[in-house]
Amino acid sequence: MNKKKILNDPVYGFINIPNDLIFDIIEHRYFQRLRRIKQLGLTDLVYPGALHTRFHHALGAMDLMRRALNSLQDKGVEISDEERQAGMLAILLHDVGHGPFSHTLEFSLFKGVHHEQVGLWMMDRLNKEFNGALDMTISIFTNKYHRPFFHQLVSSQLDIDRLDYLKRDSFFTGVYEGSIGSERIIKMLNVASEHLVVEEKGIYSIENFLSARRLMYWQVYLHKTAVSAEMMLIKLIQRAKELTQQGEKVPATPALSIFLERNLDVKDFGEDQDILEVYALLDDSDIWGSIKFWRDHKDIILRTLSERLLDRKLLGISFSNDPIGRIITDDLMQKVSSKYNINDHEASYLVQTGSVSNSAYIASGQSIKILRKHGEVVDVAEASDLPNIKAMSKIVTKHYLCAPKELLKH
Repeated sequence: MNKKKILNDPVYGFINIPNDLIFDIIEHRYFQRLRRIKQLGLTDLVYPGALHTRFHHALGAMDLMRRALNSLQDKGVEISDEERQAGMLAILLHDVGHGPFSHTLEFSLFKGVHHEQVGLWMMDRLNKEFNGALDMTISIFTNKYHRPFFHQLVSSQLDIDRLDYLKRDSFFTGVYEGSIGSERIIKMLNVASEHLVVEEKGIYSIENFLSARRLMYWQVYLHKTAVSAEMMLIKLIQRAKELTQQGEKVPATPALSIFLERNLDVKDFGEDQDILEVYALLDDSDIWGSIKFWRDHKDIILRTLSERLLDRKLLGISFSNDPIGRIITDDLMQKVSSKYNINDHEASYLVQTGSVSNSAYIASGQSIKILRKHGEVVDVAEASDLPNIKAMSKIVTKHYLCAPKELLKH
């Protein structure tokens, strides 16, 4: 069987599958599941075109990794065929552990388990199935490989993940302010002392990259309507779990039912090998299919949240620079309790406060390094003529209040 396929990507054009192992990993059920998980969760309720999936993103990131490694080799960086394959597999599988609706339900289905950890467990399973072929891939993914720039290409302040998702999300949402020159940035990458750096002539492309990232967070990822929808979905799953564990009948797909019945955490995943396989069956369709049952449930909270999500009758949301006062929330709770004839605990599902934060660049930790022409390596924020990057290093936090629109206005 010919496994060197060519895929047509709407963002980059043709993407080549370079070898049999990568083809077989793409064909695996763990990876195919990403076709059924939308990249931007519920953001299509704001931007109707945002229907692309984690599958799209992973393949696009793999192609950008291929281009980046080619560019580095052209500059004299020695990269073996094994390292090339491992690097491409590391970025291909970097999101394989995502649950339904990507980040939205990351901590709702189980406690304290990041998608990166789930992804690592899946990679370990794949490594066993493929007789150790992913040893180096896992070493790169976990930042244990002796050449740090490989991990930095997968996960850092300027990684292949971000280069793809910013360009891809901008394309599918139509928010063109978020479009970046990923091709130029890749051409400006280099390696110094086995760490990833950007050549000095690429510094303005980095400034544009950080500016685009900041804009995309406010306009897309933290858009207030998307925040409201995601909060509603989180509360809906919490309510379904609460009712299920109280003995109420809450119809759900078999895979989702297990996560509703049990409060699973890291320990459970470690002790019960079957849990990972059940998790690998979960995708967006489990949630939507179950919600369609819940819209007719006798519980008013489960029913109301389900109806509102299905019909896009979202809770109102307002942003503030200051934390929301208790007096305001208590007043809204009373109004909700009265309107729906429910108790305070039930009303808390329809009145929510929280906060969102946006920082385009965090200088601490894995910062973006600039390679000056004379060989000095400096942090991009230290560049004398780029005050905007220093400004973008500031974390901006906004507080929000969610409640039924008709009550939020009064």
